[in-house]
Amino acid sequence: MGVEDASQGDAGVLPDVAVSDGSVDAGGQPGTACTPLPPPQGTVIEVGPSQVDELPAIVAQAATGTTILLLDGTYMLSGGDAKHRLSFTTPGVTLRGKSGQREAVILDGNYATSEIISIAASDVTIADLTVRRAYNHPIHITGGPSGDITGVLLHNVRVSDPGQQAIKINPSAQGHYADQGRIECSLIELTAEGRQHVRDNCYTGGIDAHAAWGWQVRLNTIRGFWCLTGLSEHGIHFWRASRDTLVERNQVLDCARGIGFGLGESGTGQDRVYADNPYAGVGYLGHVDGIIRNNFVWATISGHDSGISLEQSRGTLVVHNSVVSIERPFSSIEWRWDHTSVRIVNNLVSHELVARDGATAEQEGNITYVNPVVFVNAVGGDLHLNPTTAAIAVDKGAPLDPGVCDEDIDGESRSGPRDVGADEL
Repeated sequence: MGVEDASQGDAGVLPDVAVSDGSVDAGGQPGTACTPLPPPQGTVIEVGPSQVDELPAIVAQAATGTTILLLDGTYMLSGGDAKHRLSFTTPGVTLRGKSGQREAVILDGNYATSEIISIAASDVTIADLTVRRAYNHPIHITGGPSGDITGVLLHNVRVSDPGQQAIKINPSAQGHYADQGRIECSLIELTAEGRQHVRDNCYTGGIDAHAAWGWQVRLNTIRGFWCLTGLSEHGIHFWRASRDTLVERNQVLDCARGIGFGLGESGTGQDRVYADNPYAGVGYLGHVDGIIRNNFVWATISGHDSGISLEQSRGTLVVHNSVVSIERPFSSIEWRWDHTSVRIVNNLVSHELVARDGATAEQEGNITYVNPVVFVNAVGGDLHLNPTTAAIAVDKGAPLDPGVCDEDIDGESRSGPRDVGADEL
């Protein structure tokens, strides 16, 4: 990236974000797909805050098909990992707040427990609750001890103030992967108070995934991942040979780096190898294929690095995003290193599109250096098009094949000539 060590000022007041039922509020967060999960089926266990010390055992002993419903309140899981980590090793177990209001159920590690929720099994669901103040990762998802896992769902969760990354996705120690999961309708944030607890030269970020295949990240708000010194990782980051990631209809607000596929020129030599070898002979790829579409990426912070960045990413489509930096960034969208070959179409951005170090991109329908008046409230973070001032973007998009990007950030149809950016008037 362009800025190796940035000093960023106070981000000020961030725009409003989606409320916990998934509806749209004044901040413009898309929410049309954020319907509540259906009522639990099968075995249901209710747990209250007074049972906090029993909760790890309840999770460990839950059979497939069990839903653990948490009553409203704060669960202080600050006794360290041996006492208070919630480890999901059985497939098909659900942990969710009973009321459906994520702010009403709080799992708090108080920076004493390294990981509050650890998942190493398929089809685990975490929903309708807040997880905050882990020493490292509030939620950590890995492959299993004896095989890959799939189908993890994080829905309507609030993940706040990690010591490192908020949601981490890794291979297991045994070399198995966590694939085909979903993170949706959630708020992932670093606050001013939490920023004081980030360690290791700003080693933090929102979602950080290694060697992950087929994940969907949609309808989330990710905000505040920056530091006074050091450069944080991205709000949403899939790298180290990740593949087929779909990132759509998110708001990424005041993060030093917004959305990233890949990072760095070369891998570790032990990176994931896919059996079908989709780009034989190309060499190391930080990310394979995938789509980044219909996102708002917005920043007011000084030292903002890049809105969307692609490094050793091949076959990726970046389409219909709106990227605005109030202060000058290194780039609005960039692609880097000679194995990178991507397609950049119909993006509406405040600054440059930048090719670096031999990377190539097919570009069509993008508008750069857009005047902020095109948006409803660029300074406040609402990047919907202003009907009275957006003529430069209306009906100016390049055509796309059906199925590539048929709706906008709000789920509205893109019929007829396309508007450039994430919003369709």
